Amino acid sequence: MTISEDDIRDALSLTFKDPTDEFQVIDQSSGCGESYKVIIVSNTFEGKKTFARHKYVNAALKEEIAKMHAFSQISLTHKEYEERKERDLI
Repeated sequence: MTISEDDIRDALSLTFKDPTDEFQVIDQSSGCGESYKVIIVSNTFEGKKTFARHKYVNAALKEEIAKMHAFSQISLTHKEYEERKERDLI
């Protein structure tokens, strides 16, 4: 069974409930649902190191990740996201 972008968004919305939380789901497998990149912007990540952020997201998407071939994520606070955007890094 393949995973859709909507499946990932739905799973993330169960964990990231703040109205300011944002996530982008990008299918990197030409539509076959085997490889996804997720960009999550949430102040939930404030004060957390990259490993802790990834662990938090991986737990939220545990079932979905198990059905994928590849998964990558960028997990940022709103401030970090704006800083990267200003420097054209996102």
